[in-house]
Amino acid sequence: SGGAFTLNQIIPKDNFKLTKGDLKVYTYKGDSGNPVDCFMCPNCGSNPYHHQHVLGDKYVIRTSLLQGTHSWDKPALEIFGKEKFSWQPQTGDAIVEGPPPS
Repeated sequence: SGGAFTLNQIIPKDNFKLTKGDLKVYTYKGDSGNPVDCFMCPNCGSNPYHHQHVLGDKYVIRTSLLQGTHSWDKPALEIFGKEKFSWQPQTGDAIVEGPPPS
């Protein structure tokens, strides 16, 4: 999204179904050194999900793009806490300095 924050949920690939649209894929090397497939809308540029190969058969879903997320509880985990600005409050129940544990 180009902002400082994203709200994500890691789910099994088998639990995900894209119901509308055709996405393009951009692949880059993640912090782990493994590939990350970023699925993007060719019209608006939003990226509704990623496949981080280091996570195996799981997708990282941009849950803030889903309907109804405004009524969810607060996040369970913040990642890359070392990059947080000093003035930012902790919003998750826990925080890790780097990438999520795999």
